[in-house]
Amino acid sequence: MELVGRIRERSLFQELTENERANFVAIYGRRRIGKTFLIKNHFKTFEFYHSGVANVETKQQLKLFHQSLCQFGKKEFPLPKNWFEAFDLLKVIIQNSRRKKKVVFIDEMPWLQTQRSNFLAALEYFWNHWASERTDLIFIVCGSSSTWIINKLINNKAGLHNRITHKIHLKPFTLSETELFLSKKGIQWNRYQLVKAYMVFGGIPYYLEQLQKGKSIDQNINDLLFDEESVLFNEFQNLYASLFSNHETYIEIVNALATKNKGLTRNEIVPLVSINTGGTLSTILEDLELSGFIRKYYAVGKKQRDALYQLVDTYSLFYFNFLNQKNRQKNQWIQLLGSPKLNAWGGYAFEIVCLWHIETIKKAMGIEGIHCDVYSWSNTNAQIDLIFDRKDQIVNVFEIKFSENQFILQTNYLLNLMNKVNEFKSNIPTKKAIQLTMITTYGLAENENKGMIPFQLTMEDLF
Repeated sequence: MELVGRIRERSLFQELTENERANFVAIYGRRRIGKTFLIKNHFKTFEFYHSGVANVETKQQLKLFHQSLCQFGKKEFPLPKNWFEAFDLLKVIIQNSRRKKKVVFIDEMPWLQTQRSNFLAALEYFWNHWASERTDLIFIVCGSSSTWIINKLINNKAGLHNRITHKIHLKPFTLSETELFLSKKGIQWNRYQLVKAYMVFGGIPYYLEQLQKGKSIDQNINDLLFDEESVLFNEFQNLYASLFSNHETYIEIVNALATKNKGLTRNEIVPLVSINTGGTLSTILEDLELSGFIRKYYAVGKKQRDALYQLVDTYSLFYFNFLNQKNRQKNQWIQLLGSPKLNAWGGYAFEIVCLWHIETIKKAMGIEGIHCDVYSWSNTNAQIDLIFDRKDQIVNVFEIKFSENQFILQTNYLLNLMNKVNEFKSNIPTKKAIQLTMITTYGLAENENKGMIPFQLTMEDLF
């Protein structure tokens, strides 16, 4: 598959090949995001490449690393007894290379740090006492465990402190990148179908790669997620199990968050899950946030300790709405089309798509250069899911609607929107102008109420 998007990352890689210094690059991002694909397809050739293996003890990890050493060194090296010896052998390969730039890539590095393996100590010694002095080395490490990469490498407080020269958080494709990616596969959908694909699969390249041309998005959803023969049928369990050691607890928390669209505070999560408060919950929430499954944000007028945790992984949301059942039927999705349950899911999933495209929305509004705080707000009478509190004295209050046609703004619906704005004004005093803003799929239908919405965006503005 041709490499699509990733313009910023590829530009950085090109810069690394041209500078004269030792480069230590840490790349992280959730599973299936395309980290390995990006690195392999950009650099193509490596002085050395190795990938850690899950749930394997130190002795076996060293044996597999030794096999990679022999393959790339084109000679039979002695089997290293520990990681210090393993990195000494890696030095030999780098020293023997005649290439101007030596690219070393260690994939899934978190798996290499097994119990009492001293892997990090050996890595630290390798970099600080040898590799960092070279001017011809690009040393790239990555892993699906974002927490490990960040805590053990990027934010390391010991010998690797400030040793990472570049960090890359590889994020899902945007809608425009998704459109380009699928067009390369020969899939020519309209933008409604592209948005719907994003509402289910997000911008995750591996999921998008499974979509088949010649089928509608609904046929693809039905075949990939409801047919037990599909490669994605058990993806949810495999996804969390591959990332988190006690994945059942992580799933329990995500399940709790899936019940509340606007999210839950820490105190609201505690009674819904079977774990104690304290460090464990904090660690799990941090892991989920760094892996891109949830976001932590603050509602207007709330204190820092009242931060909300919201599920923003569209695939996980879809799973808990439609796939978390024992008797999943092969054609169940097709039968659900047009149902109230599907419509309710679609409304919230479209809101999440908008959250993933905040910068695109700002650009469409012509305010990309203006700083704004992004919030939500609610009380017992009203809820506003997206607010831009701008430095240019304007507050955008958003209403987001997903529909198959132009949205008809009925008078009673307009009155409800005005009530939301009035509730907000009454509870959050501000001298800024309040601007009601709507994001819909196809825009507002022409009627006497359309002109009451001063700023309107459609799904086209998300691309």
